[in-house]
Amino acid sequence: MAEIPEHLLKRAQEAKARATSGGDTSSTEATASESKIPEELLERTAAAGSRPSAVATKDASEEITSPQPPPASATGPAGHTQRLLAVVKSGSIQDVKLKPVDKVHVWPHLLIVEFVAALAVTAFCVVFSIFVNAPLLELANFNQTPNPSKAPWYFLGLQELLTMFHPMVAGVTIPGLALFLLILAPYIDKNPSNKPEDRKFAISIMTVHLMFWAVLVMIGSFFRGPGFNFIFPWADGLFFEL
Repeated sequence: MAEIPEHLLKRAQEAKARATSGGDTSSTEATASESKIPEELLERTAAAGSRPSAVATKDASEEITSPQPPPASATGPAGHTQRLLAVVKSGSIQDVKLKPVDKVHVWPHLLIVEFVAALAVTAFCVVFSIFVNAPLLELANFNQTPNPSKAPWYFLGLQELLTMFHPMVAGVTIPGLALFLLILAPYIDKNPSNKPEDRKFAISIMTVHLMFWAVLVMIGSFFRGPGFNFIFPWADGLFFEL
């Protein structure tokens, strides 16, 4: 049998003595308020008074008749059956970890990297221009037209197209269609993957575009001589200047 602490036995005996000596409910409440014993425990003690039991104390020769402790109740003080964890928010007792998201904020992550890259390129161009002179030619002579007269390398592909098609087709239609297809490419191919093996359509379109323009630039740079005629550079020489 479980032993009951002495202070509880003493309080139970005092309450029982007052109850048997004719004390009313008001005196019991006053005693409870003085001893600071919850009313629930006093009620359980009074209810269990009809089942006395012998409890051993420190003195083995003395037996004290005291009420048996009430069985454990599944309800709370007000009759509620909620557990403590049921009324506590989960965020205060659980460590909720955010799922990794494949996102990078434009500011400050992206813009700082681009700003530093722009500063590095600008510093390189300044230092390079100090130590290396630009390959500029002499002043243009309006009385003498160079032969062949070639556009800068980035326009040589367009100049090469002008030798093959009508100016309206070579200068407007073909470049306009190419730019329009490049604009539509993200809407046609909506694959979010950034792996080359998963973006075969987009990579093939861009490869065809670059190769088409690169071939035209190379022909206009190295295979066009005086009069913008087709030549072989290993036989007639190079008619191309940076």
